[in-house]
Amino acid sequence: MNPQAEQPGVAPQEQAAKAAPKRKAGVPVWRTGKPDAFLAAAVDTARAAVEGITTAATIGPHLGAKSEGDRLVTHLFESRLPGYGGWQWYAVLTRNSRSKVVTVDELGLLPSEESILAPEWVPWAERVRPEDEQQQEPEQGRQDEPSAVEQGPADEEPADDDAEPGD
Repeated sequence: MNPQAEQPGVAPQEQAAKAAPKRKAGVPVWRTGKPDAFLAAAVDTARAAVEGITTAATIGPHLGAKSEGDRLVTHLFESRLPGYGGWQWYAVLTRNSRSKVVTVDELGLLPSEESILAPEWVPWAERVRPEDEQQQEPEQGRQDEPSAVEQGPADEEPADDDAEPGD
């Protein structure tokens, strides 16, 4: 018998909660393990793959490798693209069981927590503000008046085509 299981005054659910390791909600157990050592060491392969979609100058230092599953590792690199501060290049690598051949699965650019992102999209009808409507009213009133272009240059002197500029 387990002496901890029979502690007086402690509910069995509390005992189970203390014994079980904490893990993030919604993350499967198989995704929280250590990355595959062989894939985690393949930083050069991941960098070469990312260089296939961007120039080497836009790829910063290696930020880390994280396990995404059994024999599936994501490598993260700092992005040095202008306008993409805080973003990260990523390369997802995998390999078959008992194989030492690394395969590149996916490449791309992801925002991090420090990234500047575009604001959430708002439909045009909801973007119109009361002050926008007020600006449109005077413009409609001006359309009723004849414009100077429609009246023509009757008051102006005719231009002399033979005159030199600066005369």
